[in-house]
Amino acid sequence: MNYAALSYAALFRATLPEIVLEIAALLVIVVDLGFLRKATLPIRTAFAAVIGVAGCVAAVWAVYVAGWAGFSAGNDLLLLAGGSAGVAEVSILVLTAITLLLLVDSAFTRNPGEYVSVVLMSAAGGLIISAAQDLLVIFVGLELLSLGLYILTAFNKQSGKSAEAAIKYYLFGGMSAAFLLFGFSYLYGLSGSTYLPKVILGTYMASANGGASLLYIALVMIAAGLGFKVAAVPFHLWAPDTYEGAPAPAAAFIASVSKVASFALLISISTVTLHFIGDLNFAHSYVTVKVSNCPAHITPGFSTVWPLALVVLSVLSMILGNLAALAQTSVRRLLAYSAIAHAGYILLGHAFFSWTNASAQAILYYIVTYGLTTIGAFGVVGIVERATGSDKLDSFLGLHKRNPVLAAVLLVLFLSLAGIPPLVGFWAKFNLFAAVLAVGAGAIPFALVALSIAFSAVSLYYYLQVLKRAYVMPASDESSIRVHPVTLFVLIAIAAAVLALGCFPALLQNWIAGFYPAM
Repeated sequence: MNYAALSYAALFRATLPEIVLEIAALLVIVVDLGFLRKATLPIRTAFAAVIGVAGCVAAVWAVYVAGWAGFSAGNDLLLLAGGSAGVAEVSILVLTAITLLLLVDSAFTRNPGEYVSVVLMSAAGGLIISAAQDLLVIFVGLELLSLGLYILTAFNKQSGKSAEAAIKYYLFGGMSAAFLLFGFSYLYGLSGSTYLPKVILGTYMASANGGASLLYIALVMIAAGLGFKVAAVPFHLWAPDTYEGAPAPAAAFIASVSKVASFALLISISTVTLHFIGDLNFAHSYVTVKVSNCPAHITPGFSTVWPLALVVLSVLSMILGNLAALAQTSVRRLLAYSAIAHAGYILLGHAFFSWTNASAQAILYYIVTYGLTTIGAFGVVGIVERATGSDKLDSFLGLHKRNPVLAAVLLVLFLSLAGIPPLVGFWAKFNLFAAVLAVGAGAIPFALVALSIAFSAVSLYYYLQVLKRAYVMPASDESSIRVHPVTLFVLIAIAAAVLALGCFPALLQNWIAGFYPAM
């Protein structure tokens, strides 16, 4: 990297959203500990949440102010702007703001200012990951996000499950970081650079000259590291315990924001790889397929081992995630295994990534809508858990009598996660599977999509197990469940958005497409 060529004014402009979040994080601490130290906990929580949401809104404004230039060091683009980065950054900020609003009705901590501060700093790491185009920047962003998530998982000091989940999450996370960094070091050794396009070029030349075995090892290590971040099988073991033990707002943040950031990183890797392959003009045996009349060339590593690894992770995640969810009695753990299955669907889109923007936009559509729906689901689960003292399936008995609005929100969100039309989850799956079939010609892509649809049908069963208890089975306790007005408003807004975006899917599709230059 040429540090002499760095423009710190350009760096400040490119990282303005992250800077805004860090300022908001410091402001939360100052206000909570400096001015509201003797205030009641609800007041402190409300002020912390409002400042955090205001910081997210300001950061969204900063994303647009920063423009689409990105940040470069010499000829190396370190931070991308626009495209998948722009969509992911705005989505991360909106989802973070929603999770902070759910904090208003929570009482799992007496340190709300510190909690909001950690959330904002973790979100800043997610922004860095979404835009990163350099191995070192990617690793810094991943660790900034991950360290915050470990802390958030352990924030409920009165819960033994929270502490246990945090320890497991931290241990698995440290191991995954080691795998990822080891893989990155191999890529640097093969290519002599940390800039993604140069890494692709360098590894191509090295593998063509006998270094393919080292490249395969690097790709396996990186697949393991990134597989942990997205909770793909067999790197998923942390997810059920973390989703069960973390405070509900923290679990919602982990299930949504971290997924958006991680899959946005995979989109960047897939885009850089495929564009490099398409720019090659060799007329030898590496040229094998064409996508949208643009030649795509297979390199010894990235177009054989990498997609194959993604397919394996995808199939394993779909199978284990859905089948394990069938046996769960905890709704939190059910959502965890559901998240693993959804990661499998999304990884299939990465394995068959198109030359055009179709795959990237389909994946972004999926992760944005999934993140929004999951936050709402954890919001409902958190309310029921506080009212009944448990997140077991039977805790939802008679929910439609205890709180009809809450039951209606749960109905919309769970049916959307199952992919039932006309909810937005249906269009997310439809667009993703259509993008896979548009890229992959032959029996294998068709069989994989058919498998995905079959397991989507399986997922409907365990979602209906919750809804059956909410609407059909009699309640042992019919006392009403009261919900904080802010929380109820947020959940109704999420359900309304899921329904509206399902009825008018072009609204979100056009917004995502607006971040991409016209093809």
